[in-house]
Amino acid sequence: MKVFVIGVGLIGGSFAIDIKAAFNEAEIYGVDKNEEHLDKALSLGFVDKKSSFEELDKADVVITSIPVDITVKLLPEILDKINDECLVFDVGSTKKKLCNSVNDHPKRRNYLAAHPIAGTEFSGPQAAIANLYRGKTNIICEVEKTAFKLQERGMEIFTRLGMRIRYMDPASHDKHIAYVSHLSHISSFMLGKTVIEKEKNERDIFDMAGSGFASTVRLAKSSPEMWAPIFKHNKENVVETLTEYIANLTQFKELMEEDNFVEIYKEMEDTNHIKTILKGIS
Repeated sequence: MKVFVIGVGLIGGSFAIDIKAAFNEAEIYGVDKNEEHLDKALSLGFVDKKSSFEELDKADVVITSIPVDITVKLLPEILDKINDECLVFDVGSTKKKLCNSVNDHPKRRNYLAAHPIAGTEFSGPQAAIANLYRGKTNIICEVEKTAFKLQERGMEIFTRLGMRIRYMDPASHDKHIAYVSHLSHISSFMLGKTVIEKEKNERDIFDMAGSGFASTVRLAKSSPEMWAPIFKHNKENVVETLTEYIANLTQFKELMEEDNFVEIYKEMEDTNHIKTILKGIS
């Protein structure tokens, strides 16, 4: 099974590691605009050969793991180059624009729109790890538009990697993910920005930062190259979530100004229900 991974960073590299472990016959071809990334992936052993778009016709599976704005531009070209029996799936955090970009493509049946809900705040080939996807949810959109035998190939890969499958339409995916992922990253980036700006005048502020700050701001270490295009693609939903979030922050600020700590206590107590919702998520 010839697997071409376009983008050999954290997500693509972790797929390569696990596919090599789960499929003895898998041969991994790396495609990346960054030659140093390809060299690193080869030295780490999860890529067997360097390759290019010109060789995509040899692929049995193509995984696109690059920023969503680039994927939108390249996905039609990738479908142009593959053979009729090849499966192409992406791992993008937005789905509506990606699905629309190939809706009328002659090889739309070869494309499976996927979003594995997994990752870390690190990037690059050195960030790739084994078992990143085990126990994680993989959202599949418009599965009915993918050829059944290629669906089966994709599901075999996802199952062997230990993923849970959920099906969703692209618009619903983008709306829901804005709340549970995109807003979290914006909150983390802006908390980091606020503290960095304060730290300019108070040099010891980071000496007082504990695990609470570290865990809350962890996502601010994520790659802007990946996340700025995500926010752009999902602008409408992200703005909606930000409006609601800012309204809640404003209300909390007003309660503080009014010394209404009884209501603040109630707000926090009600929000503790999140523990039940998130139970079982590591």
